[in-house]
Amino acid sequence: MADPSFLDTDTGRRLAYHRTEGAGPGVVFLGGFKSDMEGTKALWLQDWARARGRAFLRFDYSGHGQSSGVFTEGCIGDWAADARAVLERLMTGPQILVGSSMGGWIALLLARAMPGRIAGLVTIAAAPDFTEDSMWAGFDAAQRDELMTKGQIALPSDYGAPYVITRRLIEEGRANLVLRAPLDLAFPVRFLQGTADKDVDMAVALRLLDHAEGPDIRLALVKGADHRFSDPDCLALVGAAVAEVSARAVIP
Repeated sequence: MADPSFLDTDTGRRLAYHRTEGAGPGVVFLGGFKSDMEGTKALWLQDWARARGRAFLRFDYSGHGQSSGVFTEGCIGDWAADARAVLERLMTGPQILVGSSMGGWIALLLARAMPGRIAGLVTIAAAPDFTEDSMWAGFDAAQRDELMTKGQIALPSDYGAPYVITRRLIEEGRANLVLRAPLDLAFPVRFLQGTADKDVDMAVALRLLDHAEGPDIRLALVKGADHRFSDPDCLALVGAAVAEVSARAVIP
């Protein structure tokens, strides 16, 4: 496998990425919490884009994968800044964002901050505001006390080592919530969600659909699909959603 390229950002972080040249609008994959750009969905989408001659970008947030930094020192604002840096400096023109889990939240932040660079949006089990609505809201009194006094707690994970959740992650996340204020998405949007997702409840997708405003927003629920959303049928749905958003996008 080819070695990644690296982007040095104005924040002093060094971000690993793989970019495929091609026609626009390009497709940018935004990964999930503590995931990296070598996951099934990222690599499948790269192949999908290459087969169609489309530009494509996958990358690692700081503290993730092959990028610089320590995961426990990062937060939502940092990772959104990373995504904005790669979008601004590595891709030209409006892009189709594909955000998985936390990447869905990051994609919504980018859509709010720089709508002119977004041609369309596809989310997969989007997890907007999860630091507040899932983590903090789900902590009991003892966990909240430990987080506030010690600065971090460890949570069990189905994906390997426990997740270390820091006080900074929770507190800084409150500055980046997207479900508490108007969320205007003026481009084609497709939300994809599995009904058997144990990490992001189906209610989150319904809340996001109800909250977002725009002329072309749809939610597809896949009965029995889990959070990974990576079996062949789910991946085909991702590709179909990107193709539909691309076809309906209005590029200035």
